[in-house]
Amino acid sequence: MSVFFDHRAATSANSVHTDIQWHPSFALLAVATKIDDADNEAQGAVSLFFDEGEAVEDINIEKNCAPTTMSWHPTRKILSVGWENGDITLWNEHEHEASCASDGHKAPVNILAWSSNGTRLISGDERGVMIAWRCDARGQLHQLQNYQKRSSYTHCLFRPVAGGGNDPFYNNYTALARAAVEGDETALDMFGTWNKSKVGNPLLSQIYESTESLSCYVGSEDGLIYHIDDKLVLRECVNVETMIKSMLMYEAKNILVVVTTTMMLIQYNCSPDGVLSEIMKVKLSGKSSITCVIWTGPGLMATVAGEDVVRLWDLEKDNNFSLGGALEQINCLSYSASKRILAGGLVNGKIAMWQHRPGSYLQEHWTVLPTIDLSDSFIQIQWSAAHPLLAANNISDVIILNEQPISTSIGLQSAVVQVSPYHVQLETLDPPNILSIRTDIHIRGVCNSEDHVVLWNNKKIVVYEINEEKNFARLAGTFDIDSPLTAIFQQTLFTAETNTITARNFQGTMKQTMQLTEAEGVPISIDICGHYLVIATNTGFVKGWDISRREARQYISPKNISESLPDTSLVSSVKVNCNGTKISIQLRKPTGEPDSRLLIWYVEQDQLLGYDFSAGQAIQPFSESGSGNMLDTLEQAAAEEVSRRFPKEVLWDPLDSRLLVVQASPLSLEPKNTRGHQKKPVSSAFRSTATNAGTTQQKDDTDMDDRVVSLFATADNGVLLHDSFPMSPGYNKLLGVSVPSFYFILQTRNQALKERVSAVTMRNFVGLEKSNAEVRQAMLDFAYHLTIGNLDEAFKAIKLIKSETVWENMAKMCVKTRRLDVAALCLGHMGHARGAQALRDVAKEPELNARVAMLAIQLGMLDDAEQLYMSCGRYDLLNKLYQASNQWSKAIAVAERHDRVHLRSTYYKFARHCELSGDIGAAINGYEKSETHRFEVPRMLFDNIQELEAYVIKSKDKKLLAWWAQYLESTGEMDTALQFYQAAEDIMSFVRIWCYCGRFDEAISIANNTNDRAACYHLARQLENQERYVEAVQFYGKAQAYTNATRLCRANQLDSDLISYAMYSTEDDMVICAQYYEETGANWDKAIMLYHKSGQVSKALELAFKHQQFSALQHITSNLDSSVEPETLHTCATFFMEHQEYSKAVDLLVLAKKYLEALDICIDKHISITEDMAEQMSPDKDAEPEYKRVLFERIGECCMTQGAYHLATKKFTQAGNRVKAMRALLKSGDTEKIIFFAGVSRQKEIYVMAANYLQRLDWRKDPEIMKNIITFYTKGRALDSLSGFYDACAQVEIDEYQNYEKALGALSEALKCINKAKMQDVSTQEAKINFLKRRIALLKRFVQARRTYEENPEEAIKECLALLDEHDIESGVRSGDIYGFMIEHYASTGDYQKAYHLVQELKQRLPTASLAYYVNNEVLNQIYQTMGAEEGLLGDMPAEEEEIEEEVPEEFGF
Repeated sequence: MSVFFDHRAATSANSVHTDIQWHPSFALLAVATKIDDADNEAQGAVSLFFDEGEAVEDINIEKNCAPTTMSWHPTRKILSVGWENGDITLWNEHEHEASCASDGHKAPVNILAWSSNGTRLISGDERGVMIAWRCDARGQLHQLQNYQKRSSYTHCLFRPVAGGGNDPFYNNYTALARAAVEGDETALDMFGTWNKSKVGNPLLSQIYESTESLSCYVGSEDGLIYHIDDKLVLRECVNVETMIKSMLMYEAKNILVVVTTTMMLIQYNCSPDGVLSEIMKVKLSGKSSITCVIWTGPGLMATVAGEDVVRLWDLEKDNNFSLGGALEQINCLSYSASKRILAGGLVNGKIAMWQHRPGSYLQEHWTVLPTIDLSDSFIQIQWSAAHPLLAANNISDVIILNEQPISTSIGLQSAVVQVSPYHVQLETLDPPNILSIRTDIHIRGVCNSEDHVVLWNNKKIVVYEINEEKNFARLAGTFDIDSPLTAIFQQTLFTAETNTITARNFQGTMKQTMQLTEAEGVPISIDICGHYLVIATNTGFVKGWDISRREARQYISPKNISESLPDTSLVSSVKVNCNGTKISIQLRKPTGEPDSRLLIWYVEQDQLLGYDFSAGQAIQPFSESGSGNMLDTLEQAAAEEVSRRFPKEVLWDPLDSRLLVVQASPLSLEPKNTRGHQKKPVSSAFRSTATNAGTTQQKDDTDMDDRVVSLFATADNGVLLHDSFPMSPGYNKLLGVSVPSFYFILQTRNQALKERVSAVTMRNFVGLEKSNAEVRQAMLDFAYHLTIGNLDEAFKAIKLIKSETVWENMAKMCVKTRRLDVAALCLGHMGHARGAQALRDVAKEPELNARVAMLAIQLGMLDDAEQLYMSCGRYDLLNKLYQASNQWSKAIAVAERHDRVHLRSTYYKFARHCELSGDIGAAINGYEKSETHRFEVPRMLFDNIQELEAYVIKSKDKKLLAWWAQYLESTGEMDTALQFYQAAEDIMSFVRIWCYCGRFDEAISIANNTNDRAACYHLARQLENQERYVEAVQFYGKAQAYTNATRLCRANQLDSDLISYAMYSTEDDMVICAQYYEETGANWDKAIMLYHKSGQVSKALELAFKHQQFSALQHITSNLDSSVEPETLHTCATFFMEHQEYSKAVDLLVLAKKYLEALDICIDKHISITEDMAEQMSPDKDAEPEYKRVLFERIGECCMTQGAYHLATKKFTQAGNRVKAMRALLKSGDTEKIIFFAGVSRQKEIYVMAANYLQRLDWRKDPEIMKNIITFYTKGRALDSLSGFYDACAQVEIDEYQNYEKALGALSEALKCINKAKMQDVSTQEAKINFLKRRIALLKRFVQARRTYEENPEEAIKECLALLDEHDIESGVRSGDIYGFMIEHYASTGDYQKAYHLVQELKQRLPTASLAYYVNNEVLNQIYQTMGAEEGLLGDMPAEEEEIEEEVPEEFGF
């Protein structure tokens, strides 16, 4: 709660205020004024005012025309003003002057917009002229670009900066830094608080990392939106086709939001190059045109349109709702993001306010605040972005509202609460009494003692003396002083003045001064508890004095808290306990946001401990081990309740030095960008004792209210969480604590005199409010020892207390501490037998919290039980709790969301409850949702037949309609019953009544039209009773009652219809009908068919053979399977053999498992064996191995005979005869499978067979085949065959390619193989070896001759001639190749005579050979032409074949 001090701005008379604008960073308000005074030359002016309405002096911003628009520089104290004559004035506080730019616009300027860092300004006028300006460091404008369009401009919006430029954290620091440079004292003080050792802190370095967005969107009067990029290029983006009312940028989603005067909301996605693409377009609601559009949060837009409500539109979730409570039409809006307050100016001169509680942006998270009554209707209101200031403009006056939290103070027996800026009231706590005190100063602070109340406002202090009855206040003293802090102890005031703490009497006379050094800084917080005074300074120092004597004595050495912190947080407030041994320290971040940590300085140990409310963890030194696992467990259990908060109010108990109470408020739930800054790890001196804080679950938004948290702080155990509970929404703040009560300030809108302080008894002391000090201390000691887990000391503290109330309170404490063992003892002392039994019964529950919840229920702590069940997820037990406590709406909600298995039972029990309480409508609804209404509602309403009939008719439930029809039928109302049966679509009952009435024609018609089986069956029974058998059979058939149909057909010789129904009947009926046909001696085919369909195949075949029913026999055999007896199958096969149906006979023999006989028929009668047939012939796995082998081989041989080689291969393989399988595969010619089979068989014989097969292929053109041949011969140990293959390869190289080198290599491999071979005929092996050696010797001589040719041609020729003389030269080298070599030699040397002679010898030696195979054609022609020979080879020489390159793989070794 806060109060607003209203200050009227000192504006001139006879002036009309057209616009107001707060500076984004400073408490500086600009007011644009149109002067209506004929004696004044100036017709327009802009004035500047401070936060209390004082005008800034020496400001001269005037012209002889009215100002049209103005805009503040985002960070510097520079104001741009547009005028009616087109001038632009730039006022710069640093230069103390106003410069004018008059060379750009000639028409009224209507838009002025600064870029994010203020380096660029966009201006536009009514004639369509727009100018981009650059602002230099001195605040002077320089024109960059001029644009001319056809219509006036209405809006300009710069695009957000990616990263730091739009970061609130960054902007705060940027503004702070520039403000400090320009001399702002507050900014200088904030920078002065940072320790020099933190100069390199990344928080400060972010100031210099900014980038600025220079592109913007501009809206015009005719609905066009333009984009200006950072290169000053202007282009048209979209046309909304009507005048634009507002343009907003949804920065998080990079979306431009446009609202038109026709109340259309359009969203555009902004691409990086400025192109706009429409996302959504909707029509907004409202009584008239929209007057104001603003942001009230990320993606949350607020509008007013001539109504008394504010409409909010959540663009992200596509949701909307309205805020009421204004009661009058709202003209204008303004939203403070820092305070989360939306303000609306009303037509009756009031300002309505709504505050948003942390959490999601839902209607229930907005609270209506008290209305502020000022004066006339407001046309404009505006919050200051950086200060708690609200400016309101009603044309004739400008009012500045300065918000200040209400001042409060509490002593041992009384409390002081500020009611208004000039009014406080003193409330005596016991007995209750109220004393109103009014003064003539703006009250900014209060403090009190038992007999005095002190009021001050930074300029003056007023002291009132209170009489013993607390019903009269007498002025005890007043004096002027500039002191922001004041405290009172007995007859002494302590005031803070710059670097001094001064002790004064009530008239202001100084008693003592306590000087602070320059390093210690200026006091920012002061507190007195008992007879101890402590202060905190802006540099982080904490000092303390003992003021129990005449002069204050410093009892602790000053400590710089900032130096002990691992980050840049600053001290904001200190509080001391009653004996001065512990001082609590609240922190704030450099940005002004509250810090979640509460530190406690243990003075005697000089140690800093504390509690971190963001994670619900105690802060302990690294060297201490904490209080054991129990303590850690308790803190972790409580972390969920107190986490994500910060300490807002901190209070020590005035009598107990251990007890500390905190009002913990939620931290902001909106994410904060830190421009890549990562949080520093907490130093070892502040490590949390909680080891698993990461498991803390996120709380729901509805749980983010303030909580009151009580802590115990001791030197032995550190800071321990004792208890916490949500603060009631009816309370504004925690005022004080004094065992056994908490004291709260009440929320109130009524400014009339009444109680503002409310006392709430601690849960441990309920029923002990009037107890003596000894009992209170014992209970407090018990709570402390129980918190640390010391049961012995806990019971020792209360062993002398006999009060049942005390034991009950201790049992309630056990609910919070989860100590069921202690609770059992407490229940025993209380004599609470039922509770003790409940604890024993619930011991089987696996969750501790579920067992504790039962304890809470027995003690009447239903709210705690509710929270405990929720925390452990036992929604089934929570549902039962709600039902037992008559909270049916909650029970149903829990069942619907979390306990759906019990949803129907919950609805049923709720309905029973409503029935017993007389709420018939709710009971009916509950029964319907539990799906028991068909029985329960008629039972409940049976005493009121008319109401029951109305319910049945209204429900339109078919079962209920049928039941009601049955009821009417029982009463004899047949016609009405028929109507309800028809409505219930109960055809059977409809037909039943017609039959009962003897109207069979109507019944037959209905049964034929609906084909309802039940109706047809009932009708058939009735027709049978009437001896209308044909119709009865027909309807039995429609009812699918085929047994009855066949029965009637047999009994009445309806043979033609019998077969059609018998085929659909049961197997037993089919047999009976077949026997009937057999007995009649006719229709044998039908009897056979029925026997066959009923599964009696043998009987069907017997009749078919007996009566020669061949067609039936063929039909039966086509459907036979192995389930038929083998003898029957063999008989059928014999029948088909006799009739030359060999294929069918084979199939039947296979089914009869007469495989060998079937194979004989296949061979004799040339019946092809398919793969399916072969598989059917395969014997079972448990058959004799020899039988299986023989059968598989027979199948394989049959397949070989029929040419099914692949199938034969498979069967031979199954028989285990891989050689036969290979032979079958070789006949198939499937090379790929042959190679695969040889590879997997791993048998020598199969390897050789595969190699022999592959050698028959064209292995010369396929190296892979050649490789497989060599591999298979090698694996098959057939080295003689491999030697022959190498010999063949060598001959191929000689004959086809004349490659004697490769041939030599192949022959070498052949020789190696034959040497390793183990042939049976040794002489043959020796002959082959000698032959190969001779061939190799001849090849080596020829190869060597060709190699030495380059060096010694003559020697090479001699060797060739010598080779020709060898008698067996043809066994190794072709003589033609030797002649060709020599002929080409002599031709190349020009000795054509010898060449010609050698040609003739070659012809004589090889008369049938073609010379072209050995000698090049061109060489031969050259020889013949030179020798003049007429004969030649040119005419009859065979054409040269295309030479094919072929290489033998190198791994063969040649």
